[in-house]
Amino acid sequence: MAVRMDLFESPDYYALDDLLSEEHLMVRAAVRDYVKKEISPIIEDYAQRAEFPQQIVKQLGDLGCFGPTVPTKYGGGGLDYISYGIMMQELERGDSGVRSTASVQGSLVMHPIFAYGSEEQKNKFLPKLATGEWLGCFGLTEPNHGSDPAGMLTNIKDAGDHVILNGAKMWISNAPFAQIAVVWAKNQEDKIVGLIVERGMEGFSTPTTHNKWSLRASATGELVFDNVKVPKENIFPNVIGLKGPLGCLSKARYGIAWGALGAAMDCYDTALRYSKERVQFGKPIAGFQLQQKKLAEMLTEITKAQLLVWRLGVLMNQGKATPSQISMAKRNSCEIATQIARDARQMLGGMGITGEYSIMRHMMNLESVITYEGTHDIHLLITGMDITGLNAFK
Repeated sequence: MAVRMDLFESPDYYALDDLLSEEHLMVRAAVRDYVKKEISPIIEDYAQRAEFPQQIVKQLGDLGCFGPTVPTKYGGGGLDYISYGIMMQELERGDSGVRSTASVQGSLVMHPIFAYGSEEQKNKFLPKLATGEWLGCFGLTEPNHGSDPAGMLTNIKDAGDHVILNGAKMWISNAPFAQIAVVWAKNQEDKIVGLIVERGMEGFSTPTTHNKWSLRASATGELVFDNVKVPKENIFPNVIGLKGPLGCLSKARYGIAWGALGAAMDCYDTALRYSKERVQFGKPIAGFQLQQKKLAEMLTEITKAQLLVWRLGVLMNQGKATPSQISMAKRNSCEIATQIARDARQMLGGMGITGEYSIMRHMMNLESVITYEGTHDIHLLITGMDITGLNAFK
């Protein structure tokens, strides 16, 4: 298949770049350049083959996309949350699976080790995760417990200087290639605890999930624990209860809010370029009212979402962002991205379903993105509970 040139330019209808610092713009330029050189030329082929491009792990580490908000003393980037958001936007502009790899590593593996871990855990794991020498994954969702993680069955039992871990997790990004897994399980007091399970521990396996129509260039698997002996020094000392994994999910959802916007931008940019080149009835289709309506609505939603995630980034930097605010942004970005992808696909006609363009791949990927880290409906109910004070979950 001929490689198409990546000519992407990000829409900025409200001059939002004026709100970004020089550092933010440098971060964006570096990640955008990486995506154009290393991701765009290969990603369609990997997605068609449903294969994970393992070389990106070291590349993302070198670029600083793993744990960018983690302090530099542990190998992180020491950057602010807007920089992190911009990174996720640019990576997902390339592919949702690539952004998922970085999101999981930074928000779901490095963040809990940094926030809940001992000094020994931080020094042992964070530097290797930051460079991409190690890949990590996050085990919360179970075969029978997705939106209701409190019902988890995975458990640990005390056995002296170690615990015995049993259970299973599924839909785990990075699992097949991960050296470590941050796992949430119930102890004998029925309280949720976090622990680090390492590749090679007896009874720990990570079977690959096959036959996906979505996130095909991302590695997904299960985590299976059959009487796994985990040393007690691998248990997080500084968190008990569901607030542990939910704190991680808030960080990941923040990254997704920016990331899904990147996919939306790519679909819009592709549709805009195509509509100027594609001639029907004697003129470019961009000159027809219905196509202009689609493009104008896409750009409007992108602009609104840009303002939303930027403001959320400011609140994150100030330590003021609430989980409910993050939920609103995650849900909104995913919703507009899925609609924009659908409209963009229609504008390309039959060409829109081919791997020559990125749109159909984004469409399929976004079906996962709108589902994971809290489904569309769950995020609506989080917002609903926040504004009414009434719990509709139970």
